[in-house]
Amino acid sequence: MAVCSSSPPPISLLARPLRRGRSTRFPATARFRAASDVPDFLSSDWLKSQKKRPFGPRLDLNAEEAVQCQLDALKYNDQPRQDYGIEVMYRFAGFDPFERSAYFGPQFDLGQFERFRRIFHHSTYRVLLSHKERKILSSLWVKENRFKQRVWIQGSRPEEEEIFEFTMVQRLGGSWDGYWLTESLLHDGDGFSGGVAY
Repeated sequence: MAVCSSSPPPISLLARPLRRGRSTRFPATARFRAASDVPDFLSSDWLKSQKKRPFGPRLDLNAEEAVQCQLDALKYNDQPRQDYGIEVMYRFAGFDPFERSAYFGPQFDLGQFERFRRIFHHSTYRVLLSHKERKILSSLWVKENRFKQRVWIQGSRPEEEEIFEFTMVQRLGGSWDGYWLTESLLHDGDGFSGGVAY
C-alpha cells in the first residue's frame, strides 16, 4: 500500500541540458520553406522590385525639382513596376490619410493608396500616366513656403492634352520639416464632369 500512495518525482519537459559547441540542425523542410520567398504566381523579379522603395520627398529638393520628379515618375509610370509613378505621387502627397482631402479638388477620402490610384486612372488624370511631352506654362511663388506651377501635358493617346496645376507646400515643424509636399494637383477645368470610379 505504501507503494501506491507515494507520488512519482515531477518530470520537467522544458528542462533540457544545453549543448555547447554543437550546431543546431534544422529539418530540411524548414530550410526549403525559408528559401521560397517568391510565390509561384509572381514574376521572378517581383521580390527585388518590392524591396526598392519608391522615390519620395527629400530635403535637397526645392519646389520646382519636386514637381519635376513627380512628372518624371508619371511619365515612366509602369517602370520598374506597375503604377510606380502613382506610388511616387502618393509619397509626395501632403494630405492627412485619416481625413478627407481636396488634393484633386473635390473632397475625397484618399487614405488608401487604391483610392488615390483609381483617380489617376480616371479619364482626366490618366493623361499624366506615360505622357509624351510636357511644358511648364507658369510658376508662381505665392509665399516663401508655397509654390504653384501650371503644366501642359500631351498624353500618349492621339489628341490627348490637358493642363494641370501643382500646389507645393514646404512643411514647417514635425517629421516633414523642410520637405516640399504636394498640397493639390488640380485639373484646369472640370476634371470630374463625367463622374469618377471612386
